[in-house]
Amino acid sequence: MAVSFPDLPAPCTSLVELLRTRASRHGSKTVFSFLENGELELEELDYAGLDADARRIAAALQELGMAGERALLYYPAGLEFLRAFVGCLYAGTIAVPTSPPLPGRPVDRLHSVIQDAGAALVLTHSSVLHQVQDHLGRMQLDGAPDCLATDTDLDCSQEHWQPMRPGERSLAFLQYTSGSTSTPKGVMVSHGNLLHNTRMIQAAFQQNNDSVLVSWLPLFHDMGLIGTALNALTLGSHCVLMAPEAFLMKPVRWLQAISRYRAHTSGGPNFGYELCARK
Repeated sequence: MAVSFPDLPAPCTSLVELLRTRASRHGSKTVFSFLENGELELEELDYAGLDADARRIAAALQELGMAGERALLYYPAGLEFLRAFVGCLYAGTIAVPTSPPLPGRPVDRLHSVIQDAGAALVLTHSSVLHQVQDHLGRMQLDGAPDCLATDTDLDCSQEHWQPMRPGERSLAFLQYTSGSTSTPKGVMVSHGNLLHNTRMIQAAFQQNNDSVLVSWLPLFHDMGLIGTALNALTLGSHCVLMAPEAFLMKPVRWLQAISRYRAHTSGGPNFGYELCARK
C-alpha cells in the first residue's frame, strides 16, 4: 500500500520514488548539514545535489552488476555515508550499514556481518580505505569483497544511471543488531517499512517541511538513520548532523546546535541526556 505525504500530490510506494520527487520539488533546499567538531559547518548537501550524487554512485554499482547484491557501508561520520546509502537504493543494491571497529578492538563483528550478509562489495571513504583493506586482510575471508571509495573511485556519470522502480515490498537495506549479547542478526527492512515508519514519526512529532532536525547519533544505527536522517529526507526538511565523538567529548555542542538551528526535533538514548546533565 502506497504512503501519502501531506505536501505531495500522490502517494509513494518506494523511497526511490519519494526521494526523486523531493529532489524535483526542493532541489536547492539544504537537506543535510554536517558540523565539524560539532560546531563549524563543514559541508552542506541540497536535495538536487544528493539526487545527482546518488545517481552517480548508482550508475557505478549497476555497472559492477550490484543490483540485488549486498554492499557493506563502512564510513566515518559525515555525509558520504548518506550519498552511498541513497546510491544503493537507486541501484537496487541492498545496503548493509556497519559500525567501524573501535581502534585496537577485534573485527569479529565486522567479520560476522560480512559473512552473514554475503556482502559482495564494501563501499567506503578514501580516508579509511586502507583501514578497511587491513581489516579484510586480517579476516582471511574466502572470496573477500572488493572495496570502492565512493568519494574518489567512481568513473561513471549520473546520466548512465538506469532508473529502478522498486515496490513497497522490495528490500531496501539490512539493519544488523549490535552483537553486544550475541552474534549480530540482520533485519530485512523494505521500502514500505521505511515509508510507513517515517510517516508515523512525522505525524507523532507534528513535523512538516519547515521542521529542523539535529542529531549526533551514528548513521549506522536505526535511530540516527531512520529516525533522523531518512525522516528528514522523506519529510522534505533540513537535518543538521555531527559526529557522535563530537558530542561525547563536549555534550554542550548538541544543545548549542539545537539552539543555533532552532531545532524542532532532536533526541537520543537516555545516556545522552544523563551525560549532558553530568557535564
